[in-house]
Amino acid sequence: MSHIGSPPCDAGQILRGAHASPCPAVSRRWTLVAAILGSSMAFVDGTVVNVALPALQRELGASASQAQWIIESYSLFLAALLLVGGALGDRLGRRRVFMAGAGLFSAASLACALSGSAGQLIAARAVQGVGAALLVPGSLSLISATFPQSQRGQAIGTWSAFSGITAAVGPVLGGFLIDHFSWHWAFLINVPLGAVLLAICAARVPESRGAAAEGRLDLWGAALATIGLAGIVYAFIEAPAQGWSAPVVMGAALVGVAGLALFVAAEARSPAPMLPLRLLRIRDFAGTNLLTLLLYAALGGGLFYFPLDLIQVQGYGATAAGAAMLPFIAIMFLLSRWAGKLVDTWGPRLPLVAGPLVAALGFALFALPSVGASYGLGFLPAVCTLGLGMAITVAPLTTTVMNSVGPELAGVASGVNNAVSRAAGLLAIAVFGMLMSAAFDAALAQKLSQLQLPAGLHDAIEGQRHRLAAIVVPDGVDQASASAIRQAVGEAFVAGFRRVMLACAALAALSALSAWLLIEGRRDPADVRPAPASPR
Repeated sequence: MSHIGSPPCDAGQILRGAHASPCPAVSRRWTLVAAILGSSMAFVDGTVVNVALPALQRELGASASQAQWIIESYSLFLAALLLVGGALGDRLGRRRVFMAGAGLFSAASLACALSGSAGQLIAARAVQGVGAALLVPGSLSLISATFPQSQRGQAIGTWSAFSGITAAVGPVLGGFLIDHFSWHWAFLINVPLGAVLLAICAARVPESRGAAAEGRLDLWGAALATIGLAGIVYAFIEAPAQGWSAPVVMGAALVGVAGLALFVAAEARSPAPMLPLRLLRIRDFAGTNLLTLLLYAALGGGLFYFPLDLIQVQGYGATAAGAAMLPFIAIMFLLSRWAGKLVDTWGPRLPLVAGPLVAALGFALFALPSVGASYGLGFLPAVCTLGLGMAITVAPLTTTVMNSVGPELAGVASGVNNAVSRAAGLLAIAVFGMLMSAAFDAALAQKLSQLQLPAGLHDAIEGQRHRLAAIVVPDGVDQASASAIRQAVGEAFVAGFRRVMLACAALAALSALSAWLLIEGRRDPADVRPAPASPR
């Protein structure tokens, strides 16, 4: 790793070692290594688990709703506690909170690997999400605190490049471990990485605190956000199986709505809110976050089902499914520098309209392949088109978010936008589960009626509808009937997958419309308006 412009250490600093007065250059390099390793653990884990879902369903006997919860329990606590995690680092010490997150994440990863049931795995994933909420915001804050402003941009660029590499390699490595060993190794790999990260932090990363280290923590806001999101997500995930009239589903929905309403009220009154509502009066900030909500709902919700389609319906191995999105990542990586200049050349509105529209086309292309489609002709055009659309969008979106407020609020604005993107995926997976279940159930009922199966066999298949494409054909069924049933199940899943992807295309198009209506066109880059003053 390069020195990133740091001056060399003097002999005294080298001899004194890390426990006395660490060499600034050495501290910066090790801090960058720790930031890359920590963020990579959290980022890769999210993508690897998607690839592992078919194996988890098969070996743990998980239903479709339990598969959703394996993802959602992690995302729920990460989205709800992300901003609090950053504030804790500013107050208690960035290295201390970062290490706490790394330790908790690693311990929870071990618990995930040792889980013997879907319920145990869901609980362990929730703890993982809490650890990630402490770990993720600490990565960039450690870099910002350790590197001087003249070197910070290059350090963040290095962090971003390595994050892109791990995002590409992670799902493939996870798929390889699942194919050749077990899904347990997709979680176990975090344990030695976490141990190395903790050792680096303890020995080489300096401690730092934020300017507002004595400020109040918005614990009520975090609790209400968690309760509100949990209630909404639970209602949408459980409604397909229990129905909206079920008391537990209706109760969860009411608790969720009340929790989110109280969250907004609490943020309006809090002297130090995790979500400063006054920022939403800034037109560009409100517009970019609405765009983020819609577009990342499409991305998170749609790509949840993509590995399931590849593995359970198309017959791909976990390694191949993990590699399926490599063109998407490569396009994002190769076009990132070009996309970063679009706002300077054209202003924010044009790329933030064009990018989501291209992404909408990509989602629509995902709806075309049927059972048995080849990757090159069926899925690659969709993956590349979606990658192009996101490449056009992401850098201008980040730039516009940061430019919409003054530099003193840039960190808050970035944190809010990050939390919005994660909450969007969280909610989309829950809502799209209803859409998928409705389409799958209708298509499966129609196709099974055409097969004219014996009543007992028909009921055995119908009784597994909650497993979606993970339905298992009972033993003793002749080969011809088993093949016909698997084909029917695959076609039913594709029917639901198509409906989900068309919904994703509609969300992406709506995000483009929101950019057109709310985000200003080209303006002087120096025209950055401060946030409106709080009435308090």
